[in-house]
Amino acid sequence: MDTWEYKTLKLHTKGFFGGKVDLAEFENELNSLGSAGWELISCFDTSMSQGASREIVCVFKRKR
Repeated sequence: MDTWEYKTLKLHTKGFFGGKVDLAEFENELNSLGSAGWELISCFDTSMSQGASREIVCVFKRKR
């Protein structure tokens, strides 16, 4: 039976009202973790107010 380990990545948004994401930084983080064998299984934002995002949360898994 396969066993898994999990990792959570939180990226804070920028901007006065939040919600702005540095796409280059985001892609670099995803590619770095992917190169280390991590598979992205979920990604969602946390709401602040009026549709703005406070942070992006990504969950990864890989086989032990």
